[in-house]
Amino acid sequence: MGAHHGPAKGLTRWLFTTNHKDIGTMYLWFSFAMFLLGGSFAMIIRAELFQPGLQIVQPEFFNQMTTMHGLVMVFGAIMPAFVGLANWMIPLMIGAPDMALPRMNNWSFWILPPTFLLLASTLFMEGGGPNFGWTFYAPLSTTYAPPSVTFFIFAVHAMGISSIMGSINIIATVVNMRAPGMTYMKMPMFVWTWLITAFLLVAVMPVLAGAVTMMLMDIHFGTSFFNAAGGGDPVLFQHVFWFFGHPEVYIIILPAFGVVSEVIPTFSRKPLFGYDSMVYATSSIAFLSFIVWAHHMYTVGMPIAGELFFMYATMLIAVPTAAKVFNWITTMFKGSITLETPMLFAIAKVFLFTIGGFSGLMLAIAPADFQYHDSYFVVAHFHYTMVAGAIFALSAAVYYWIPKWTGKMYNETMGKAHFWISFVGFNLTFFPQHFVGLAGMPRRIPDYNLMFADFNMMSSIGAFIYGGSQLLFLFNIVRTITHGKPVSDPKVWEGGTTLEWTVPTPAPYHTFTTPPELK
Repeated sequence: MGAHHGPAKGLTRWLFTTNHKDIGTMYLWFSFAMFLLGGSFAMIIRAELFQPGLQIVQPEFFNQMTTMHGLVMVFGAIMPAFVGLANWMIPLMIGAPDMALPRMNNWSFWILPPTFLLLASTLFMEGGGPNFGWTFYAPLSTTYAPPSVTFFIFAVHAMGISSIMGSINIIATVVNMRAPGMTYMKMPMFVWTWLITAFLLVAVMPVLAGAVTMMLMDIHFGTSFFNAAGGGDPVLFQHVFWFFGHPEVYIIILPAFGVVSEVIPTFSRKPLFGYDSMVYATSSIAFLSFIVWAHHMYTVGMPIAGELFFMYATMLIAVPTAAKVFNWITTMFKGSITLETPMLFAIAKVFLFTIGGFSGLMLAIAPADFQYHDSYFVVAHFHYTMVAGAIFALSAAVYYWIPKWTGKMYNETMGKAHFWISFVGFNLTFFPQHFVGLAGMPRRIPDYNLMFADFNMMSSIGAFIYGGSQLLFLFNIVRTITHGKPVSDPKVWEGGTTLEWTVPTPAPYHTFTTPPELK
């Protein structure tokens, strides 16, 4: 295709596209669809927990909902959304004409829709969908699993392949295609966080593949990797899973840190404070994420030396993370701050993620974790990091860049309404869960003691408020695309300094046919 051709027409444009903007757009729409699907599973969970007793669903189906909610949100909503942002923004931010491996880019997206169709279809199979929690601990997920577990394993392999291909593409692009003069230490923070995240993904996705392959062998080929009766070890599964699972949560949060590091300087009208230390902090978080996995497993009976090691290593992660938080706050200090919607989401993300970080420090303390383990306290903790950490940052990113993507400005009043309703709904949902967790309410159970009733009712009301606010978000996005006020200034936000604010608005189908020169 020549440099001056626009996109192909009709459906084939989307099926065969190798354009990073088209692929980024498809990732973003797909992930939003998955966000609504995973959110609807959460609504079923919260509807059941609105009152004690069994109201709406059977315990078996409740387990399928908790499992599918986690899997769809992590692998279908959050990760593809950040990959979509990477596809759209990284070439624009480093002055590259496109991604380095455009055909692989197309393939890594198109693997996902059939994969998640397959995963969702397990709910209609004999014995129902996966019912063993998103962490799918063996032997629950092998000896005692429904037949659909085999399809689930295939789906995990497929999304892992997609993630690895997307990551290789990002690494190849950032390493080889930066504009002349853009050294590594001049790259925007969002590009840095994604480069580091991509290395994490390439390192840990094969570990997940190994875990589900061993499950497959145990189920169908008579091996006993995780079956104690055959000489295997269920705790081995937890080690392998969490060696993937812990870096995975940092894979989810690092690009969110990158987004916040773009948004806060723009609306503070100041450069990011401590850029170098942010790069080093991100790298240290990535390194440390590999040596803390067993803090998810304090209660399996590991030796005291092991508990101590994982306890101190986990607490150490708080140091680079806190450095980032202080840098964001210092960036805002004495800036000319305006509180547009992206800035509201970014500030809320920093504030709420910090709460999640504090409860994480509590969970890091091994003897205390014996009490918190598998309680709602853990649910509160990771939703403060995943939802407030990742999804608030994603909302900030969409509001921040949508004028550049579409050439139209979103409705600011509606954006602020979305923010405040989300903020209130989110905290009403998850803050009370700290209390019921500390009082001993277990996770993943459809019924509970009467003493937890009031906080659960608050939680459920908050969840429906938060879920409803996302429909307002969807409406605002669609309305922006169809009826938004046109923006033509390349520099949509006056504080924007990165390269994407030098190309025309909306961003043309092909950008940087000649690389920009950096001063």
